Amino acid sequence: MILDQDACFRALQTRDGRFDGRIFVAVRTTGIYCRPVCPARTPLRRNVTFYESAAAAQENGYRPCLRCRPETAPDLGAWNGTSNTVNRAMRLIDQGVLDQGDVENLAERLGVGERHLRRLFKQHLGASPVAVAQTRRVLLAKQLIHETLLPMSEIALASGFGSIRRFNETFQQLYGKPPSALRRLNGPEHSVGSGEIVLKLRYKPPLDWPAMLAFFRQRLIVPIEKVEGDSYMRTISLQGKTGTIKLSLGSSSEINAAIDFPDLSLLPDIIFRIRRVLDLGLAPNAINKDLGSDPILKPLVDARPGLRSPGAWDVFEMAIRAVLGQQISVAGAATIGARLCVRLGDVQERFEEQGLTHTFPSAEAIAGADLTGIGMPGARVRTLQGLARASLADPALLSPSQSLEEAVETLCALPGIGPWSAHYIALRALREPDAFPSSDIGLINAWARLTGNRPTASELEAQAERWRPWRGYAAQHLWASLG
Repeated sequence: MILDQDACFRALQTRDGRFDGRIFVAVRTTGIYCRPVCPARTPLRRNVTFYESAAAAQENGYRPCLRCRPETAPDLGAWNGTSNTVNRAMRLIDQGVLDQGDVENLAERLGVGERHLRRLFKQHLGASPVAVAQTRRVLLAKQLIHETLLPMSEIALASGFGSIRRFNETFQQLYGKPPSALRRLNGPEHSVGSGEIVLKLRYKPPLDWPAMLAFFRQRLIVPIEKVEGDSYMRTISLQGKTGTIKLSLGSSSEINAAIDFPDLSLLPDIIFRIRRVLDLGLAPNAINKDLGSDPILKPLVDARPGLRSPGAWDVFEMAIRAVLGQQISVAGAATIGARLCVRLGDVQERFEEQGLTHTFPSAEAIAGADLTGIGMPGARVRTLQGLARASLADPALLSPSQSLEEAVETLCALPGIGPWSAHYIALRALREPDAFPSSDIGLINAWARLTGNRPTASELEAQAERWRPWRGYAAQHLWASLG
């Protein structure tokens, strides 16, 4: 992506918040890069260069500003016009793929050549994949220094650094001081509770939080999740370890995420998943502008400008939920999901006082279980267990490295999975913004109510062509129009 440097400077002069997270301002005289909303005095035009990512600024030798804190900028990487390959690569980097592997392995998972992947990153983000991963480690570490009382050794582990020595060297190189000096300078904003850390996750407003909570409330699987007041809470499981997350609306365009988990090395993956669940990477104004140009959708977009597409904590869990919801009501699917968790999920005595008693069952548990009396037809039970066995046989079956078309084709090849389920899984779990389950009865009913004409699935799909590449958000508005 080529930035118009003069237009970016005008945005900097006016402190235009629409560009926060989209551009980063590097000042040659100070060696610092900032957000366009930084309160510092505006530098001279000849002294600044604008970059499309924090990684690009850092790769060119600039260090993050201590005043505007670039790590607190909304993470809009997926909405900056980058290619689908780069977006999928970013998802894998967020999950820590480059903390354990190299760029060659990342490219292999994406099905492209290493040189081509590096070219795409330079073209769209102005930085290499390694630089992106390194910048994300630094910015996460910096956030943990500011917002928690975690020891530096634990922050190094939690942010993906291989060792405390490497962590210290990186901060010394960037800031000319050890990481502990940043904490003494600013002081923590949040303390650590009993095994819990609280972080602020930023987003680009608006965000319709009541609609998000209503979505979760309608689909609650009671043993593993709950909505209480203005917060959503659930048990989580990663690599054989369990914990909880509690998400609530904070102030100043942020979500408060309380994370109780025993292994801090998995914190980057947990944060990535939370952001995916709440769709925090959305740049709503850009999508609202595109969808609002459609005369049918415009009143819906105007009424709910902060509507987002709620996601899933776990891809496999979402796939199972989709199968449970085939041809039955939302409430009925949640009831069967609760039975499944009580029967096959791991018991969590530690969280019983919070009303959370189980985790969602693993693929291993579902694949070999006797599901007699669970309340599902035999054919759907076979689909459920077939999906679990396929996931065990191919761990990359539900990987975000696939394109939408590849993911739908892969899923539809499984017995009992049709286009509706495949697109629903792609929308909620793989976060594909163009997924569109055109045979969904809710979408058909919504379109009939808005236009007076009841379409077939193929007719609705034809109508949706003009909403690309945001058909998934068009679907969200159509569902929301039903109340």
